[in-house]
Amino acid sequence: MYKKHLLLAAAVVLFSGCASVPMESKLLSDKAKEFNSPSKGSSGLYIYRTTGVGGALKKDVKVNGKCIGETAPSMFFYEEVAGDKQHSLMTESEFSPNELLISVESGKNYFIEQFIKMGVFVGGADFKVASLEEGKADVSRLGMAVKGTCSD
Repeated sequence: MYKKHLLLAAAVVLFSGCASVPMESKLLSDKAKEFNSPSKGSSGLYIYRTTGVGGALKKDVKVNGKCIGETAPSMFFYEEVAGDKQHSLMTESEFSPNELLISVESGKNYFIEQFIKMGVFVGGADFKVASLEEGKADVSRLGMAVKGTCSD
């Protein structure tokens, strides 16, 4: 009986509540949502998280080992990277370190959705590359978070 109550309490905590992170101004967020081409020789990465399971969890995101920040529901980051190269996106996960390798072309924007996958007691995170249309539609509904703070 005790184990059932403990499981129920853990589920309530994970599925309720909502993590939050510091957000940029609406002006900066709206500017990023114009989806302009990145700087010459660069590619743009829109890394975002919509709502869903794991709303109470914050998860670190790193690009090429550099902390971009912690994610929470309904937010995005924009990061320019060198074009015509492969880049590593990593996110913390209780299941294993999750890494996405993405090859980018100069002058293009890419949309990477971070999502939470739930286990018995914990939630892990992973990435998927979204289409241009899906990514723009998703990011258009989100706010831009302040970059630079990871939990580690």
